[in-house]
Amino acid sequence: MGPDDEICYCYHVSFRKLYNFARRGGLQRPSQMSNCLGAGTGCGWCIPILKRIFESARAGADQDLIVRMTPEQYANARRQYIDNREPRNTFD
Repeated sequence: MGPDDEICYCYHVSFRKLYNFARRGGLQRPSQMSNCLGAGTGCGWCIPILKRIFESARAGADQDLIVRMTPEQYANARRQYIDNREPRNTFD
């Protein structure tokens, strides 16, 4: 996925915005990622990715290595998550 692709589909938050928020925000825990335009507070699909963004930003890792799928694959996986009524992901 590219930096301008959406990670949080519910609130239309891009990867770039989330990564920069995590890098500059002085966050102490992954759940604080939701302070970035409400990311992760809708359907919950993006929470595992938000956790990875948080950890990578803290470690100073290259942002290109976090999400290794196409936007279409990501959208299809989210659609399955919604359609299957999976248990909501959480930050815990």
